Amino acid sequence: MERVMIAGANGTTGKKIVNLLKSSQYFEPVAMVRKEEQIAQFKNEGIDTVLADLEKDISGLLKNIDKVIFAAGSGGKKVVEVDQNGAYKFVDDAIKNNIKKFVMLSSMGADKPSEANDLKEYLKAKHNADEYLKSSTLTYAIVRPGSLTDDNGTGKILLAESLQTSGAISRDDVAQTLVRALHDDAPKNVTFEIIEGDTLIGKALGYDA
Repeated sequence: MERVMIAGANGTTGKKIVNLLKSSQYFEPVAMVRKEEQIAQFKNEGIDTVLADLEKDISGLLKNIDKVIFAAGSGGKKVVEVDQNGAYKFVDDAIKNNIKKFVMLSSMGADKPSEANDLKEYLKAKHNADEYLKSSTLTYAIVRPGSLTDDNGTGKILLAESLQTSGAISRDDVAQTLVRALHDDAPKNVTFEIIEGDTLIGKALGYDA
């Protein structure tokens, strides 16, 4: 089984990712959390947990890790420090530790942050993080969902390199897409947008990039 580090494991979407990986026959989750009090909930489930802060030095964090999902976010409070620079550090450490695949949770609008009416600084930070990953030597997948909801997942999405419409998608389906993107037979070195749709996630990920 491949060990997968999840940055942002304590977030709403992050917890869903951890649970999916825990029930997977292919992956073993390693939850990265920022606060001591966040460790117990994962440890009680038998999940490996590491304490690290993206605003500080994380060198060596990804030693003995096979793949990563970067789902960390500052909630709009520290977009440069966490969403951008934290991602830079994660990419740098991933390169040093020969990570086999880097799956980035981004956002629709990150391709054109200057055109956004709101969240401009957040989208600019996500854009910079995405570009940094793209320009690295890592094998990657960048997933850009529409607005996130807490609705139950359907297991179906609409996926394209660039959707010509905005829309929403459940955190359940985002988490499942991120985990599916980890697989070796999923598209490599791609960036795509997702919203709720009618195509099964696995089938949607088989698109011709």
